[in-house]
Amino acid sequence: MDLAVTYREKFGKAVKALRRGGLIPAELYGHGFENAHLAVNRKEFAKALQEAGESTIIKLKVKSEKLNGSGEEKEINALVHDIQKDFLTDEIIHIDFHQVRMDEKIKADVLLEFVGEAPAVKEFGGVLNKTISEIEVEALPGDLPRSFQVDISVLKELNQSIYIKDLKISKGVEILVAPETVIMTVTPPVEEEKVEEVTPVDLTAVKVESEEKVAERAKDKEKEETK
Repeated sequence: MDLAVTYREKFGKAVKALRRGGLIPAELYGHGFENAHLAVNRKEFAKALQEAGESTIIKLKVKSEKLNGSGEEKEINALVHDIQKDFLTDEIIHIDFHQVRMDEKIKADVLLEFVGEAPAVKEFGGVLNKTISEIEVEALPGDLPRSFQVDISVLKELNQSIYIKDLKISKGVEILVAPETVIMTVTPPVEEEKVEEVTPVDLTAVKVESEEKVAERAKDKEKEETK
């Protein structure tokens, strides 16, 4: 996946003008590499992110005059390391790219993609409970998968689970999560609590009973006074 980027000279409050122009400020860094301040076209980045995800190598095409003084276009292999969004608009406001060496293994989080339909949900009214949405792996940058597919159609009975060990892992990819880690479980439906019927109190009867007791106490008092 190729993505054209440019160097930027605007920092701090000046990046607001950059964003208004349809660009996203970004940083490029990596072990053994010089950090660089970049700007990325918002629409082009959204397209690259959708197709490549955050665990697939993106080739940044950038003018290299800042790196070696040549001015020729240079391709830099990088991963999307972090994305910052505006908490009100959910718009991407900053990107961190991590430059990688293709011959060195790296660690990365790979998303889980859930596919299919669970028979236990349709037949028994089960409820799907997802415990994790991504897993950490180690591999050469070129071997990193975009995602791992989790087929939930295997969930045919209630209380059945899918584990890390059930995933199909490509050669060259090492999973850094325990094999017995639960990914998803289908649990029985939650039964509604039965509300016991409360017999209404006959307030009229209570009132009558109270009056009778008052009358009785009055008669007893009268008898005592006449003695």
